[in-house]
Amino acid sequence: MQPFKHLQAHTVVLRERNIDTDQIIPARFLTTTERKGLGQHAFNDWRRLPDGTPNPEFPFNRAENAGAQILVAGRNFGCGSSREHAPWALTDLGLRAVVSSEIADIFRSNALKNGLLPIVLDDAVVDELLAQPGIELRIDIAARTLTLPDGRSFEFPLDAFAQTCLLEGVDQLGYLLNQRPAIERFEAARDAAEAA
Repeated sequence: MQPFKHLQAHTVVLRERNIDTDQIIPARFLTTTERKGLGQHAFNDWRRLPDGTPNPEFPFNRAENAGAQILVAGRNFGCGSSREHAPWALTDLGLRAVVSSEIADIFRSNALKNGLLPIVLDDAVVDELLAQPGIELRIDIAARTLTLPDGRSFEFPLDAFAQTCLLEGVDQLGYLLNQRPAIERFEAARDAAEAA
């Protein structure tokens, strides 16, 4: 993962509520442990018409949303089964953050482990963002703030460990591996104390 400190990007909006992980990445695409390439299947059943051609009305297929890195979605995003493929698909699609008034706990955990920032804001703020697709937002991980184009800034919850991992660009295992020198010093001191 790359360190994630700031993001200034445009939004893409999905107003639907209760978007579950099977809508994010349908189960038939879970046959791989490779992250690359999953973005092409993100929201597959909404992005494609029954004949397999792209649905021109779906937000991710619209030219004005190309390059959008922030998804604003309806309440209860990421509900359903636990599948790490869901944040893999979203990050491969180019997203760095998901904003909603409610994000399912398991999805939130999987997202943070994979460098995708889940941001929960009050309903009124999210409703405002849902009504303004394509606006540019600024996210500051260290300050835990999301700032609108008019300068209003909103704090979002982010636990300290997840924040550290995002800022350093490591997952949980990477964080532990970075502590190896301190662990080795502790073990050496303990061994010396036991030998004395």
